[in-house]
Amino acid sequence: MPAERVALTPAAAELLARLRVQYGELMFHQSGGCCDGSSPMCYPQGELITSEADVHLGDLVVADPFSELAEAELADVALTGPSGPLGVAGDDPPAGAAPGADLDGATFTVPFWMSRGQFEYWSHTHLTVDVVPGRGSGFSVEAPEGVRFIIRSRLFSDEE
Repeated sequence: MPAERVALTPAAAELLARLRVQYGELMFHQSGGCCDGSSPMCYPQGELITSEADVHLGDLVVADPFSELAEAELADVALTGPSGPLGVAGDDPPAGAAPGADLDGATFTVPFWMSRGQFEYWSHTHLTVDVVPGRGSGFSVEAPEGVRFIIRSRLFSDEE
């Protein structure tokens, strides 16, 4: 069984759940270009077309705390960024989920793609999507929230 390549922190999972209310199904892409191109960009699914020039690293599993809210209640979901501490990556999260996430309820998945050229540099690492204060630039959907997604990485172990 291949090693899991990508996971989430709790703060990133919470932000994704809130962003999904506003934008619908989401996806990540990391191009490896200069500046913000080396950061993971979050888009509504289908807004960025992937091809054989991209590698699908996996699907992030996110608990959906809003799945049972009525449409009127969803309009009240504040998109002010995740609550609690930001930028704290947990230990090895299970199967693409944030550590401590309650996955017994409703979940959704967020595919994570990377350009093939960038993947050549990152192929030996496990990636964790996190969120930190500060506005990135580009077209990533979290930009107006005053936070940005980042990647934390570690080398795969010999066993992985």
